[in-house]
Amino acid sequence: MELETVAKALKELGHPTRLAIFKRLVKSGYAGIAVGEVQEELSIPGSTLSHHLSSLMSANLIKQRREGRTLYCVPNYEQLDGVLAFLQEECCADESLGGTETQG
Repeated sequence: MELETVAKALKELGHPTRLAIFKRLVKSGYAGIAVGEVQEELSIPGSTLSHHLSSLMSANLIKQRREGRTLYCVPNYEQLDGVLAFLQEECCADESLGGTETQG
């Protein structure tokens, strides 16, 4: 995953309301959750929720699907996994080089 893609995802998740929304969507699993239910549970005005959902979609963190008149949001777990893998992929790599110590 590219640095810019990860930075965009982390930027969008860096907003407390968007993070709360995303966390609720992750809780819903692969079936997703109706937008109205998210709005009720988190007490977010509709226009505000719509704005935050658009931001999460622009970072490819969520997908939406319509069933009749109901709009569902589903986390894009592949994108989330990619962001997490990016953050962890070089974990402790310097330790195998003999451990450079930081002074402070």
